[in-house]
Amino acid sequence: MQRPAPSPARRSGARGVRLIQAAPPPLVIVGSGIAGLVTALSAAPRPVRLISPLPVATTCATALAQGGIAAALSNDDTAAAHARDTLVAGAYHNDYDAVRYLVDHAAIAVRWLQAQGVGFDLDGTRFLLGRDGGHRRERTVHAGGDASGAALLLALMRAAEQASHIEWVAPARLDAIRLRNGHVAGVRVATSEAVEEWDCAELVLATGGCAALFAASTNPRSADGNGLALAMACGAASRDIEFVQFHPTALATPAQSTLPMITDALRSAGARLIDDADRPLMPGATHDAQVSPAKIAREVWLCRERGSQAWLDATGLHEHWLLHFPNVYALCRAHGVDPLHERIPVTSAAHFHIGGIAVDAESRSSVHGLYAVGEVACNGVHGANRLASNSLLEGVVFGRRLGHSLADIRLHPPGRGTDRWVDRGASADAESMPQLREMAWRALGPVRDGATLAGTDHALAQERHLAGTWQAGLLRCMLRAARARTQSLGSHFRRDDGHAAWLN
Repeated sequence: MQRPAPSPARRSGARGVRLIQAAPPPLVIVGSGIAGLVTALSAAPRPVRLISPLPVATTCATALAQGGIAAALSNDDTAAAHARDTLVAGAYHNDYDAVRYLVDHAAIAVRWLQAQGVGFDLDGTRFLLGRDGGHRRERTVHAGGDASGAALLLALMRAAEQASHIEWVAPARLDAIRLRNGHVAGVRVATSEAVEEWDCAELVLATGGCAALFAASTNPRSADGNGLALAMACGAASRDIEFVQFHPTALATPAQSTLPMITDALRSAGARLIDDADRPLMPGATHDAQVSPAKIAREVWLCRERGSQAWLDATGLHEHWLLHFPNVYALCRAHGVDPLHERIPVTSAAHFHIGGIAVDAESRSSVHGLYAVGEVACNGVHGANRLASNSLLEGVVFGRRLGHSLADIRLHPPGRGTDRWVDRGASADAESMPQLREMAWRALGPVRDGATLAGTDHALAQERHLAGTWQAGLLRCMLRAARARTQSLGSHFRRDDGHAAWLN
């Protein structure tokens, strides 16, 4: 999008930095996935500067989401039932008030998305509802079959482009935050034209998760925890950062890149998970869909640890493929697999960071003026393991709540005090990242143990090319949190926990 002229500003060319001061300063939102876009749209009529790392947001995690949005929309469903399934999936580690707010506003969120131009799949005039893993009712609405994330993102991008209060600054990168007396007072942003310093009294981070720090990941490389690392460098408290959700069936490809997801709904439709010898990975279950995704992710991980390939056999679903799973079918064919006649090689993969910047119900962090929403944030709604199709919902529900709360605020940065610029620190180079990702996958993957966690923490501190980088620092924080939680809970499974329940 072409940037409109900035507000009246005082500019300085010293050291190539342009100082842009507006009175009062606009709301700054970093991230153009679903959480950032919804927050920006809901903040109207307040002026918003929306920072995006790419000219368009088509490679963010939202765009890759195959699942839909969960909401109690059928006559035999209730918000209370949705809450119960969310709590069960989260091993009751959830914040109950956050869960109730999420499910109570789910149907409203779906209707709001429709008003933004999202074309959900319908059966006549009714929503075509599906059932994802962990849900006891058909309550998931999709758009474009298994391409819901891309459909939602496209509609929200179009709405943002037409919104007169949003100035979309792209491509751009948030490099540092200015603190004054413990309050957010400004940001340093690198654009394609210059490095700019903006006054800013409220900053919203909607930068996504950190799953790209793992060797096997369904996320784009931009989901590397950069927003979480910067917030923590500013002194923001974190919460539950040891909890990482693993997708049980990503397409196993040899490339070190984003692994395509094979949606959970395929197993619900009857696909089987097997090993090289055609043995089911969950022999005690009558149907794979009855087993939690966390359990399946561990079984797939252990299968590969034993030296066997894990496979998803969906060759018996001929009538379902092109109608319900066209995106997955195309992904498989693009990687040389014909799922109509061949088994699909799969691996578990880091998918969603359940923990993040600790925020309250209004998305406020412990740093004054710093907010977080979406995957980078943790308000406790997901507990110890996210229920399928609650992540896009979270971005909409809490993005709208945050946008509305900031819509009429016109704060200035603190007038007096000592300024302190905070950045993430040194970054690991491209040659070092594969090693770092392998270390994270081995220690913080679906199956963990204390010795490996401690050894990896020590190794990250000793490796000269990794020690001191912000990526290693973030992983070490996650490792220490995982070491401190000695008992298994939700997605955090410790095989050295003698009381671990394999089916939690």
